[in-house]
Amino acid sequence: MNPRLAAIAGRLKGSVFPLENPPILIGRETSANLCIADPSVSRRHSQIEKEGDHFVIADLDSLNGTFINDVPVKRRPLRHGDRVRIGDSQFLFLLHEGDAPSKSSEVKLDDRQIVSGSTMQVRFNDALYLMARDLSALMKVSTTINSMRGVEELQNRLLELLFEVVPAQRGAILLTQGNGLEGASVFGLDRDRGPDEAVRVSRAIAERVLQEGTTLLISNSLKEAGLDSESLSESQPFSLLCVPLIMFDRKLGLIYLDTSDKDVRFDNDHMQLVSAIAAITAVALENARHIEWLESENQRLLADVNIEHNMVGESPSMKHVYQFISKVAPTDSTVLISGESGTGKELAARAIHQNSKRASKPFIAVNCAALAESLLESELFGHEKGAFTGAFAARKGRLEIADGGTLFLDEIGELSPALQVKLLRVLQEREFERVGGAKTIKVDIRLIAATNQDLEQAITAGAFRQDLYYRLNVVELAMPSLRERKEDIPLLANYFAGKHAEKCNRKLVGLSPEAQARLLIYDWPGNVRELENAIERAVVLGTTERILPEDLPEAVLEIEAAPSTSAAGYHEAVSQTKRQIILDAMEKANGSYTEAARLLGVHPNYLHRLIRNLNLRDQLKR
Repeated sequence: MNPRLAAIAGRLKGSVFPLENPPILIGRETSANLCIADPSVSRRHSQIEKEGDHFVIADLDSLNGTFINDVPVKRRPLRHGDRVRIGDSQFLFLLHEGDAPSKSSEVKLDDRQIVSGSTMQVRFNDALYLMARDLSALMKVSTTINSMRGVEELQNRLLELLFEVVPAQRGAILLTQGNGLEGASVFGLDRDRGPDEAVRVSRAIAERVLQEGTTLLISNSLKEAGLDSESLSESQPFSLLCVPLIMFDRKLGLIYLDTSDKDVRFDNDHMQLVSAIAAITAVALENARHIEWLESENQRLLADVNIEHNMVGESPSMKHVYQFISKVAPTDSTVLISGESGTGKELAARAIHQNSKRASKPFIAVNCAALAESLLESELFGHEKGAFTGAFAARKGRLEIADGGTLFLDEIGELSPALQVKLLRVLQEREFERVGGAKTIKVDIRLIAATNQDLEQAITAGAFRQDLYYRLNVVELAMPSLRERKEDIPLLANYFAGKHAEKCNRKLVGLSPEAQARLLIYDWPGNVRELENAIERAVVLGTTERILPEDLPEAVLEIEAAPSTSAAGYHEAVSQTKRQIILDAMEKANGSYTEAARLLGVHPNYLHRLIRNLNLRDQLKR
């Protein structure tokens, strides 16, 4: 393992920084382990730490944030190949140099049959009790293989150790997936010629050893043993030894050794020694194989979320969104994205497009609720010259412009019945006519639709076609509301704070603990969009280097703080005063919202919101 950061962009481009003695401080101050002289980098920006076998990067409440693969993070383990962005600088986190070439010879299974043979067999259980002639060899094998984790490295070293104690010319290790040889992994080695020479293994011998679970030793010439002269191909082994690998009565595979040297003959001592070695290496080989499977499965799961997107969030619900996108993006299936307004449905649609084979083609978004029916029809399908008043020239619609790419229809539930029929035909046939035209136009598009409505209820009410719903709802992605993923609020808030501080050319360190506490107890009916608006307002109106509670919208401050929340006493006192004033007004108005609003000089809708935000409904019912 060679952990390091390789600079790929910024002032340090081309430099490589080893991560030998964590923690590694990254920042603008000269005492930092990795000093970046960049005004967009905080003095103490972030830090790389070691946790067990993993490296973890932690943001130190920096002004502009720390980004992993363009996603802002507070603390996250680093993976080989991750792209780290700090200010204007970008680095690649690297752990190893790359995949090493295979050290294995090609292993070929020979299908020709053995006619008969002079053989010696020993049961596996009996072999465990046989004394090997060289105890030091067993100790060496045991200590060596138990220090290795990679299957290929372990097999290569095992064959090398076997060559030290057995006069074999060729060796192979076969690890099975079940009871037979189908799908078995193979590793072979020629003592003299290395991995360049193919190692041939008799299928008949291998299957016999696996089936019976016994060691097979052929210790004389093929002709004397009664073997067909062609049975083991051109290599013509004079002696052959095949030993099963067994763990807890389960057959894992076998070790195969042979030699063509007529002056060398495998004997009973060789058989006992290799059987003993097989007994102690079976567990190590199975453990190594299991570890590799776990690592590959881990990489597969990590690859599921290693997608290009502009969404911010590390909560379980957002990880589910990323995994969904990674699975559906490579396909051409129609996707229906549901969720409340402001949850990022268009961002999810763009992520699906960016990670699809259509990424180089257009992504065209249309809001079906933003245009009148007549305008929306022309916008989608285009029109011919003279199709209606003002149509002075033919015009392509969004469907034609999106040809080869992705068409995103937001608020699909707002489509009129007539347009629903036309869209259904596009989904079924991938063809349409322009408004006022007769020529059929074919398009190759992927359709992604989004809605904040319950389309099944709309179908029941007769406002949405059932057949269109089934065409749209091939796969559905439900975007979580912000109140369902509150753990993402600090990340989002700091991300928006940095984004809008840069636009306003304002120096901002982050949010105060009191302001963050207020954000966490608010329900955010407008979701991420409302949060961004609140942070932008705070950035514009604030005067200090941190966002304070008084910089936040009043709706956020009106929420009653939980007892454990470390909110500022001033804002608590204001909230308590508001609650008492409203309760007094409602008592004077005998419970009438309209009369109480008149006494307070506010609109009744505003009074309703105050009562809801201040949690006064239960008190008013008493």
